[in-house]
Order: sequence, then C-alpha cells, then structure tokens
Amino acid sequence: MTALQAWHDYIKRPDPQALHDLLDDQVTFDSPIVHATQHGRQIAHAYLTAAVSVLGGPDFRYMGEWHSDDGAVLEFSTVIDGLMINGVDIIHFTDDGERIASFKVMIRPLKAVNLVHRLMGERLARSA
Repeated sequence: MTALQAWHDYIKRPDPQALHDLLDDQVTFDSPIVHATQHGRQIAHAYLTAAVSVLGGPDFRYMGEWHSDDGAVLEFSTVIDGLMINGVDIIHFTDDGERIASFKVMIRPLKAVNLVHRLMGERLARSA
C-alpha cells in the first residue's frame, strides 16, 4: 500500500498507530497557524491527530487530488460551526513511497484560520 492510500484509509478510520506507522521519523509538518516548521514524528503526529479531530467529520471531503512522482496535493472542504472551510494538504513521500516525509496544510478564509486556530489550541491543550 502506498502512503497516499494509507493516508486516505486513515482519514476514513483514524487510528493513532496507523498514523504513527505512516509518518517518517524525520517528517516535517507545516501548519497554517504555526510559523515555524515542526520536525519529527511525535509533533507531526500530535498536530495531524488534532487536525483530523477538528476538521474531520461528516462534512469533510477531498474534492480534488493532484499527484507528482513524490507527492500529492489534496484539496478539501468541510463545515465547522456553519463556516465553510476550504484547504489543501500538500504531502511529500519518502523515496520508497511508503511514508509521509512532509505534510503542509493551508486553509481559507481568514475566519476559518481563526476558528481552526482556536479549536486546535483547545484540542492540543487537552491532549498535553
């Protein structure tokens, strides 16, 4: 199974161990909220688990998918508290295609960024 297939499976059935196994030890994570790139499996796992918890749900769906030799861009939409959120996940894979080497999230509009910032902060504080 490729990392992209494993990511889609994770979105459908979030499993912390599956996500841990999917992330490379040296994975980087870029958030639409946090200025600095986050480095390492533990921090990326925490952010991605929280993001799927906050953004996932019955309204979450991927609307488009574009591939390259070593990555993919996945466009998503969801609704939280009546606010339509649109974004992209930019994912690069390890050379063997089996793990995620980097993950970047971008979202819009500004109201969505502010809402996700608050919800992610609350979610991460609960898991700390």
